[in-house]
Amino acid sequence: MSRLGAVRLRGALRTKSGAAGLSIFSNSVLIALKLAAGAITGSIAIITEAVHSSIDLVASIIAFVSVRAAAEPADADHPYGHERVENLAAVIEGMLIVIGAGVIIFEATDRLVDPPGEIDVLGVGIGVAAFSTLANVVVSTFLFRRARELRSPALEGDAAHLQTDAMTSAALLVGLGLVEVTGVVEFDAITALLIAVAIVAAGIRILSRSSRILVDEAPPPEELDRIEQAIASAGMPEVAGYHKLRARRSGSHRHIDLHVQFRSGTTLERAHELAHELRGAIEDAIPYSDVLIHVEPESSVTDDDEDDQPLRHGRL
Repeated sequence: MSRLGAVRLRGALRTKSGAAGLSIFSNSVLIALKLAAGAITGSIAIITEAVHSSIDLVASIIAFVSVRAAAEPADADHPYGHERVENLAAVIEGMLIVIGAGVIIFEATDRLVDPPGEIDVLGVGIGVAAFSTLANVVVSTFLFRRARELRSPALEGDAAHLQTDAMTSAALLVGLGLVEVTGVVEFDAITALLIAVAIVAAGIRILSRSSRILVDEAPPPEELDRIEQAIASAGMPEVAGYHKLRARRSGSHRHIDLHVQFRSGTTLERAHELAHELRGAIEDAIPYSDVLIHVEPESSVTDDDEDDQPLRHGRL
């Protein structure tokens, strides 16, 4: 590869779609290797690993499509943008993980009830499992890093898929090793069941985290604390207080809105100017945020009104 080609490849991998494309490529290669190894050895654990990787491939394609859709600018039909497509993709990826676990449990249980006579050519399966473990560790680590840097739920879900695949490939390696050492073929199916347990746990974790965002769960308390600290640190004597502070997550962004009360005698023009400055301070404290401030007179809310609100409020 030329130097220019290498530079372009590194540049592509720095983007969300480039990282998702790498996941598609790695999963495609691993599926082919696992299917070949499963056919040669007759190992149900290897075959179920191929099924798991196939589900990972679907998840990677979903991640690839979703990050491209989420990057589309806001329009008349989607005035808040398309970033929540990534959260929806993460939910679908979590569901696929659980479905994959169900397939593995069914096949492994069937093999425990009616075990095969023997598993052949174990060296091939062990080699494929070792390569799969290494490849998935490398790619999932890269995806997790890109997901954090780009604040991408879809890439995070894809990375979780591959991390689970790495763990299950390692378990497969152990199971095939036990069959090789002991000659007990049931270890193959037992390993597959253990793999399924790990997959279910990962799927439920992704489903829970992404579903909470889709139903507008508030960001972590630490983020709301930083918003309040930004308001207090702004040092605006005209600002008397704030209330109805709330925020929600959408993809990598935060949507924040609050009501700000201004002291008597503050002109509307001055209040508008200060509201813009306060918005900038909050957006500096919370990157990738969109802040909406409603301007009110100081007399609009009493202490009793604020005490009855479930949302954060404060006096300055």
